[in-house]
Amino acid sequence: MKVFFLSLLIAVAAYLVAAVGGYFLINKLSSNTHDKSMEATMTAAFVLGPIAAIIAFIAGYFYLRSH
Repeated sequence: MKVFFLSLLIAVAAYLVAAVGGYFLINKLSSNTHDKSMEATMTAAFVLGPIAAIIAFIAGYFYLRSH
């Protein structure tokens, strides 16, 4: 149970890092001129954050389980 909750904590941290970092990267690199801030917000919150959280949870779970 401890491994699961630590993995969940890692996933939450990864979500935050990916969402915030993704927001700034998309805002800086996107060629969208119409609604760049909305594109950055939605992509960071609903694409980059969840993908990072899932990958971090799986990696953290297997790493913590093996030690």
